[in-house]
Amino acid sequence: MAKSKLLEQVRREIRRRNYSYKTEQAYTKWVVRFVKHHGTVHPLKLDDQDVEEFLNYLANEKNVAAGTQNQALAALVFLYKKVLGKKQLNLKDLERARKPKKLPVVLSSQETSKLLKKMDGLGLLICQLLYGSGLRISESLRLRVQDIDFDMEQIWVRSGKGKKDRIALLPKRCIPKLKEQVKKVDALHKKDLAKGYGKALLPKALAKKYRDEEIQLRWQYLFPSKRISEDPRSGLHHRYHISNRFVQRRLKRAAHSAGINKKVTCHTLRHSFATHLLQNGYDIRTVQELLGHKNLKTTMIYTHVINKGGNYIKSPVDVI
Repeated sequence: MAKSKLLEQVRREIRRRNYSYKTEQAYTKWVVRFVKHHGTVHPLKLDDQDVEEFLNYLANEKNVAAGTQNQALAALVFLYKKVLGKKQLNLKDLERARKPKKLPVVLSSQETSKLLKKMDGLGLLICQLLYGSGLRISESLRLRVQDIDFDMEQIWVRSGKGKKDRIALLPKRCIPKLKEQVKKVDALHKKDLAKGYGKALLPKALAKKYRDEEIQLRWQYLFPSKRISEDPRSGLHHRYHISNRFVQRRLKRAAHSAGINKKVTCHTLRHSFATHLLQNGYDIRTVQELLGHKNLKTTMIYTHVINKGGNYIKSPVDVI
């Protein structure tokens, strides 16, 4: 009963801060694991050393990745600071999981062309956006009709990583297909309205502030699901966007069909977008802005990808 009440407090605080549902699921999972690890003792009866011991246990005994330990740390910091009201956590003996330095997998222009030629339909359009705009798969699938600005030839990415908005490129090649997609969404939306559905999930309290705003076409997802589903938070029956598995499966088949012997994921197309822009002479600050990176160091990894190939260095074996 006590654990249930604690999780309800966590969920309420997460929703008050407008965090995503995935964040809610992840944070509550880590709170449960933390409490169970310490014999279901309430976190208020545990101290900083108990938090530290759990995080070190994850790194040393469970061998979790650095990102996994960081997520657990973020969840527990949120629990103690935002939910339980503790001002500071003293984790001076925290042992960080090591994050291996890996260069991103990048496709050449020729490989990207071969890959996209093996795709069609909605899968092709989304992958063209991933490569042509540098979007993350989550950003692409969360696009609403109003986020495509055909006149300015740009895409509005709302609440991307770090809750930041940014403007991305709208590839000219995608414009005719996107206009056709908007027409399809419009037709589907009218059918939903006729059946008593058609309401979209709106950010924060817009639905209360603006009457009938949730039924406007502009708020519908650009890539809607085939099914009406129930929102786990509000209980609203609405048409969510398609799953990222839809894209991943088609991308994997296309990579196999194209004979590409690299691990190709949706994020590979984003990596390729950045690398090819730099190869084409675009300024790294411009690439940073288009990708939505907070720190230039994150974008700098693509300069290493370019240099690692050693294209500007002649191998000794080639000159004998």
